[in-house]
Amino acid sequence: MLEKLSLMGSGPRVVTDRLVLRAPKLSDWDQWTTLREQSRDFLVPWEPLWGLDALSKGSYRMRLRRYAKDVKEDMGQAFFLFHRDNGELVGGITLGNIRRGVAQTGTLGYWTGQRHARKGYMYEALCGLLPVLFSEFGLRRIEAACLPSNIPSYRLLEKVGFSKEGLAREYLCINGVWHDHLLYAILDKDPIAPRQE
Repeated sequence: MLEKLSLMGSGPRVVTDRLVLRAPKLSDWDQWTTLREQSRDFLVPWEPLWGLDALSKGSYRMRLRRYAKDVKEDMGQAFFLFHRDNGELVGGITLGNIRRGVAQTGTLGYWTGQRHARKGYMYEALCGLLPVLFSEFGLRRIEAACLPSNIPSYRLLEKVGFSKEGLAREYLCINGVWHDHLLYAILDKDPIAPRQE
């Protein structure tokens, strides 16, 4: 159950049973770079090519500027996931490519640090966040894509309530190679799974 949503301050804040979802800050860089470095081998097969400076503070600042620009232009919103009890970074969710007008659609991307994987955190985060994206952001459709070989990712989407809509050929460049992706979507009228494991 969603406990709290705040649209004040540095962006939306969603609190679930175990997590706090909020916009990334510069002060999060130490945790972010440590978790991403520790999870590099776990994440690289599923993400765009990592540059040589991918984990540098300068690169992180550029990432924050891009997030701020997306928010200002109503094109997206980034969230970091933190443990409620100890403030430890778990992963991130990015809502991007918001299309308004006749579409009212956005695209989700997400990642989890390796040591936090398979513990239900992303499931909990998505179940808490989706109602907010529909009600507070005014979206009616949320899309996501994943590699066919990323079985945990597409099982997560299906468990949350996303429906598979097809296969897009050479949809995204992942780790330097163009890959086909499974396309998923959930509508505001679709049921979102309860956060029970």
